[in-house]
Amino acid sequence: MAGKTPTASMNSLVSQPAEAIISSTPQMIDISRIQPYEHNPRHGRNPEYDRIRDSIRNTGLDQPLVVTQRPDATDYIVHAGGNTRLIILKELFTETGDPRYAAVPCLLKPWCCESDVLLAHLRENDLRGGLTFIDKARAVCDAQKLLAEELGLDVISQRRLETELRRAGYRITQARISQMEYTVHRLLPNIPIALENGLGRPHVERIRRLERAAYSIWRDRCSESAEDFEEVFTTLCRRYDGPDWDTDVLRSALESEIAAALDVSIHTVRVMLDAEMAGRELVIPETEERTEEESPEPESVTDGSSDVDVDQDDGSSCISSSDRTSTDESPPELPDQSNAGNAPDSDLLDDDVDEGSETDTELPSLPNDTVPGDLKSLRGRAWTLAARLAQRNGMADLVEAVSGKGLGFILRDVPDPTLADQLDEDSLSQLTMLWWQLAACAEMTFAPLEAMLPLLPDESILRRALETEDADLLFSSIWTLDPGHTGYRLWRPLEDRDWRDLLALMDTYRRIRRIAADTGVSVWE
Repeated sequence: MAGKTPTASMNSLVSQPAEAIISSTPQMIDISRIQPYEHNPRHGRNPEYDRIRDSIRNTGLDQPLVVTQRPDATDYIVHAGGNTRLIILKELFTETGDPRYAAVPCLLKPWCCESDVLLAHLRENDLRGGLTFIDKARAVCDAQKLLAEELGLDVISQRRLETELRRAGYRITQARISQMEYTVHRLLPNIPIALENGLGRPHVERIRRLERAAYSIWRDRCSESAEDFEEVFTTLCRRYDGPDWDTDVLRSALESEIAAALDVSIHTVRVMLDAEMAGRELVIPETEERTEEESPEPESVTDGSSDVDVDQDDGSSCISSSDRTSTDESPPELPDQSNAGNAPDSDLLDDDVDEGSETDTELPSLPNDTVPGDLKSLRGRAWTLAARLAQRNGMADLVEAVSGKGLGFILRDVPDPTLADQLDEDSLSQLTMLWWQLAACAEMTFAPLEAMLPLLPDESILRRALETEDADLLFSSIWTLDPGHTGYRLWRPLEDRDWRDLLALMDTYRRIRRIAADTGVSVWE
């Protein structure tokens, strides 16, 4: 890059008003007269910083900076992208004094308005990639304020904002704007570390649905006020804020608080939350107050303790790489794998979320030629399907992955027996019959005892029943309906996505058994 423009000529150039020097031909401007845009959407360090610095040091700028000038200002600001390049140029000039970095070629853009510059930077950064979701969300919310001022409005609606942004060349839906407002105004004050470390849109939407469902249960069933829920929710969010954010930990803690407020078991709250998020009506009959032995009261978030009745993250449930990007492709919301040990591969069921969707992801159709044909992958597929079914039906803690043998997963125990007193008959029958379906697909009562027992916790009722071959203990611990009721009690009321997952799980079971028979492999050895 040539940087030998005479100083007198350069001073004459930059002293002219911006309107007089607009041209498609780059102009050389003293770097000291150009400032980075202070409202740049990118808040963190550009991941391409080192590569860009090496490129500029070796070959100079590959394209001119685009700059503009605010009314009555003497300096220029970067108009559309280029903040990183400008900062690097200033650093190199300070370090080396090399005249190559003293002046830079620039394209001058006429000043329009503040929102025009902000959106130009947002478009440019979005095009180049690497913006986190919180960076995009902050920029859109900033644009909302600027546009309201420029249009002479006190408040600009989401629908109007969508229209104005589209007119400015930035296409975004009202549903996405709503997500971004929730992220900035609701979550950023409470989980800034998680967001700044790349918490993605799918996780944000999952937190949002969890909060809505938990608040709905709290409002309808708890005697405490909405202010009490606000304190519980914000306290728990701040307690678990960190780079390795795990929404399941927040959910477990919320379940403990709601269970204490309602004086019911955590399993009951889990079923209630699942039903609320799925839009199902759930009737919880009035029950007698439980004894302390039946359900110990969880610790309250207001006592300063950080101990909550949850399985702590062991590092395997940190924010995934897909959650750290702002891509519009959303990964499926699969259950936490922190207790899965060496969980089998489970990336065979990639779901896609429609823009603005408020529902869990659904299993796509799986034509025969896309289903894996090896035992390891099929076991991973079985575990994923079973875990999704369990998570959406209040049994997430009962499914555990098994690597290298069996059907890919086991059930740790029977559902909480107190559910029999706390759920209505339809909900209880669906839950227990689904448990039996999962048990059949995992071969819980068929597998060799020497293979199954080591996988079960010592305190498990299911382990005790299998170890002592006490069928009465098992049947008395989980409601067992006439198998002839399966169609009416389970198949009929299951949601479409659960029905598809159940059919896919049965199909996966058949494939595992068929491959084992064809190859002479013992499934449980």
